[in-house]
Amino acid sequence: MIQPDRNDRQFMARAIELARQGWGRTYPNPMVGAVVVENGVVVSEGWHSAAGHAHAEIEAFRALGRNPQPGASLYVTLEPCSTTGRTGACTEAILQSGIQRVVVGTIDPNPVHRGAGLDHLRQAGIEVVEGVLAEDCADMNLLFNHWMSQQTPFLAAKIATTLDGKFCAANGHSKWITGEAARKDVMRWRRYFPAIAASAETILADNPALNSRLPEGHWCPRRFLFDRTLKTLPHAHTLQVFNDAQAEQTTLVCSEHTDISSAQLSNFNIWQLPEKNNHIDLAAFRNRCREEAIQGVYIEPGPRWTSALLAEQSIDYLFHYIAPKYMADTEAPGIGKTRRTSSMNEAYTLAHTRNKSLADDLLVRGSILPAQ
Repeated sequence: MIQPDRNDRQFMARAIELARQGWGRTYPNPMVGAVVVENGVVVSEGWHSAAGHAHAEIEAFRALGRNPQPGASLYVTLEPCSTTGRTGACTEAILQSGIQRVVVGTIDPNPVHRGAGLDHLRQAGIEVVEGVLAEDCADMNLLFNHWMSQQTPFLAAKIATTLDGKFCAANGHSKWITGEAARKDVMRWRRYFPAIAASAETILADNPALNSRLPEGHWCPRRFLFDRTLKTLPHAHTLQVFNDAQAEQTTLVCSEHTDISSAQLSNFNIWQLPEKNNHIDLAAFRNRCREEAIQGVYIEPGPRWTSALLAEQSIDYLFHYIAPKYMADTEAPGIGKTRRTSSMNEAYTLAHTRNKSLADDLLVRGSILPAQ
């Protein structure tokens, strides 16, 4: 395998910055960035801006407006596609451009196409370098990578706690555990996911909008309200998710045993799913999302639901915002309050972790590994 040179990381880092310009806008496609470098200088840049629009490599070539000079390199965060879709195969565009060196961050996660684009380029005599800043490139496309490799939706939970793991005060007061910077970061991740889910308890306690509110504008994803017995309905007229301009984006998820024959339910989108341990079976929910091609869901659970999700190992990823505070109150709700362990081997572990400081708060995120 050809090893990267000392400048490859620098130029790939720029391609990653470009890819992030498409944050939340490329779904169901991945975010991808590309740069053309001549004589050690970036001469052209491009990124994938939205599904159906030109891929990053094509945008970079268009921005250049001419054929690259001999010896030029193309840096791209994801393996160039080798199949003809709505925008044509990027490998063919690379061959036509005359580029003789291509540096790639990550390989296509789709098992059907994985490595095919790179093989095609190598067979044409192009020097290919792969794996440059691979972890950073892969981290941008958590949903896409999981969907392509596992063929199931990416279910991630978001929680915010004090240092001693408390979600709120003993009386339920929780505004605000974290500061403004952390709350803005939540809005950023809400923009990333095509769907958000919350429990009836959260909806009734906080009446959230479950949308993304960023300086560049508001955006409403698909919204799932987990309400096993439909206890939110008597309060529906006061809840934002049922009355705002995007009310049609809200779906009630209730038990398959709940009677929904009432005529008053005709105005609601409802999924009826099996129960497990007195709550909705997340495996059934995952399957329903897969059937509807929903690649990922950002779940915002309370303490009891979080404990259940961990115990049943039913989520793939966790976003944990931690505030530098202590409740020091055994009655304040926390994670796994009723769990009894006898060994550190029973701990749930995050893998491939990413940490981010947000003013005084901290975000720790990663894939959840099962307890031993």
